[in-house]
Amino acid sequence: MKRFALACLTSVCLSFALGAHAEVPADYSMVLLTENFPPYNMAADGKNFAREDNIQGIAADVVREMFKRAGISYSMTLRFPWDRIYKLAMQNPGYGVFVTARLPEREQSFKWVGPIGPDDWILLARADSKLKFDNLAQARRLKIGAYKGDAIAETLTREGMHPVIALRDQDNAAKLKNGEIDVWATGDPAGRYLARQEGVNGLKTVLRFNSAELYLALNKDTPDEVVERLQQALNQMRADGHIDDIMARYL
Repeated sequence: MKRFALACLTSVCLSFALGAHAEVPADYSMVLLTENFPPYNMAADGKNFAREDNIQGIAADVVREMFKRAGISYSMTLRFPWDRIYKLAMQNPGYGVFVTARLPEREQSFKWVGPIGPDDWILLARADSKLKFDNLAQARRLKIGAYKGDAIAETLTREGMHPVIALRDQDNAAKLKNGEIDVWATGDPAGRYLARQEGVNGLKTVLRFNSAELYLALNKDTPDEVVERLQQALNQMRADGHIDDIMARYL
């Protein structure tokens, strides 16, 4: 009798476990969108459209390995502008967007997997600049360059500032060099990487005003099982050193 009861209990537990995984159909696939945001994600040819293996960068490589380990199918597309792909991911089930800062005002709009990497927020100035700040408010009267739709630009606007918006963050490197803006509000290491790609060197940090973490943001209708599998895969990658290996290839 005990043996029969144990067999029944085992059967019930197995059915429950299989039922949990059954939430994700075998043919389930996600549409992943990203943008040019070196060194995290970028088109191999530098253009504003790319698919699959033509997308490079720290986050692109991390996401690929994460989905592989989780056993979940996906397609990956790099597009422009950021505002558009962000809204597509927020509005369409089965969509995700990376990388983006996980902010309190965004928390309920997505389900999150991460962190994938750091994104400190800094103000960069020209090498010959005498500017130096203790806080963001001290830069209020300056012309601050920022990137349209980026969390940094949104934060500056909420703080009552009026950033000079560029459609591409790398355009701010030339604007800074040419004196069109006084400082450039960007991420670190992304800003420095972009500046070097544009041939602008020697920029200096005059303020570090926030530390953010970058995530994969999934449409809020994404099954919890998918989110859990991806998070577990990412945790495993961090534990076995795979993420460090990826970052070392780019930085």
